[in-house]
Amino acid sequence: MTNHSEYKQVNTPNWTWNMYGPGLENIGKDGHPESINVPTPNDDQLLVRVEAVGLCFSDVKLIKQGGSHPKLYNRDLKKEPGRLGHEAVLTILEVGDKLQDQFSAGERYAVQPDIYQNGMSTAYGYTIPGGLIQYHLIGKEMMETDHGVCLLKVPETMGIAEAALLEPWGCVWASYTQRRRLDPKDGGTLWLIGQPSLERTYQFSKGLDAAGTIILTDAPAEIKALAEKTGKTVVERNGLTVADYDALAKEFTDGKGFDDIVLLEPKSAEQVTEVARLIARRGTLNMIGTNKLDGPVNTDVGRLHYDYIAFIGNNGTDISDSYGEARNRCDLHKGGTAVFVGAGGPMGQMHVQRAIEMVNGPKRVIVTDINDERLEEVTSRLKPLTEANGRELLSFNPMTSDIALTDYVMQLTDGAGADDVVVCVPNGQIMEDSAKMSAPDGMLVFFAGVPNGTLAKIDLSSVYLNNMQLTGTSGLTIHDQTMVMENTLAGNLAPAVCVAAIGGMNVARDGIEAMMDSKYPGKIVIFPQIMDLPLMGLDELQEKLPDVAKHLGSGNVWTKEAEKALLKHFEAA
Repeated sequence: MTNHSEYKQVNTPNWTWNMYGPGLENIGKDGHPESINVPTPNDDQLLVRVEAVGLCFSDVKLIKQGGSHPKLYNRDLKKEPGRLGHEAVLTILEVGDKLQDQFSAGERYAVQPDIYQNGMSTAYGYTIPGGLIQYHLIGKEMMETDHGVCLLKVPETMGIAEAALLEPWGCVWASYTQRRRLDPKDGGTLWLIGQPSLERTYQFSKGLDAAGTIILTDAPAEIKALAEKTGKTVVERNGLTVADYDALAKEFTDGKGFDDIVLLEPKSAEQVTEVARLIARRGTLNMIGTNKLDGPVNTDVGRLHYDYIAFIGNNGTDISDSYGEARNRCDLHKGGTAVFVGAGGPMGQMHVQRAIEMVNGPKRVIVTDINDERLEEVTSRLKPLTEANGRELLSFNPMTSDIALTDYVMQLTDGAGADDVVVCVPNGQIMEDSAKMSAPDGMLVFFAGVPNGTLAKIDLSSVYLNNMQLTGTSGLTIHDQTMVMENTLAGNLAPAVCVAAIGGMNVARDGIEAMMDSKYPGKIVIFPQIMDLPLMGLDELQEKLPDVAKHLGSGNVWTKEAEKALLKHFEAA
């Protein structure tokens, strides 16, 4: 027996945009949604109505690759179709008997789509068919995961577009929360590399005993003595060259890489490049030194984003001083200068908005893009927030300027460089160039993902000489979405500012194409319960839906009041 909601009667048929292969032509049937039956939940399932779906550029890879996408595990989409739409908000209509104590009909939930089961990614909108449907079931695939139930309850006072956008906003929020491991791993494999002759005496005051195995290469006597006192397995491999490093990693880590590497007095960029290749996922490279390297390091910027490897260091004599969150910041510098590279897209705009609304955030915000119209849209849309928060917002187009972006930033900062540089463009060369405008103690954030193995030449000397930070994140947790929701409800954040266009169920595929073509300067939100809402930018509402447009905020900003007017208009229709 299931609990039937009186919240709203289920409409039939149930319209959906299934995906049957790669390419836009394989989304839907002959360019249109198709109808299927509204499913009936079992005792351990929920029947939900999809209220809103944000369209996300990260789906492009899935659209291009179809069943060969890594998260679909070579699935035959013709036999087992998928469905896009991972930025979704749902209302429960029916609750299975076994879930009566957890859920009630009428409750609204945002999806946390970054789902893992037994360590395998089974993301909503990827492995699990997503939200471009009017009604679907939720069961164990989303409630019995490695991190529990992947649903976040949202209050009725929050707009449904706002709730759907908790997911992309959560990804932005996650990029400023600590994802790197910043202490030696318990039971891990630690490799310490010294030099044949070292002038200083070193300490390892805490953390060395966490390792399960300690490998020493040309280590100073005092460190060898400390390692032996831990009672852990200690192995010496002296006189190695960079040509020997791969064999060492294979011998002690089966090629997976060392959990923690300590490099004393590095001098050679080539050595650091080869050592860095052997950092395990979520591993650390701790560099202790007083002199600059002899050149830039070929740094795997893909691994910084996807594998959360950490480059840390200090210029003292205590190896332990490099570790810990107190030394390794992950959020924007108070009162500083922040540069957002490629900020014209929807996610880039969110980063900029967060910086402007952030309590104790940067004083000066610089947004860059190669499209003047996008830059104008960002600055005009965020102008009220900029003024209200007492910030300075500047824009720069490197394609039309007579100076380079790095030179522009250096001029504005009197040669100091930016305190924070956030890269929203998935391009290794741009990431490399962005590092050059960072202050010696600045933070470089790689928000856009590039494939592992993408190299950028970066001067890592500043990591140990000046405490420069390099960070990157992929995905989010339900905690990140919760933080966004709490800040929204507290009035510290307005997620719907990034909405640029809306549409109904019939135009969902057109919305995907528009998103891929960057037609609108912000997020596109689809309302699956409205069939015939045309795809339109918010600037078109005055002409096409004036009764909705009059409820927009300053600068054509989407509001809960506009959303209520939209739903009322089509309910009446």
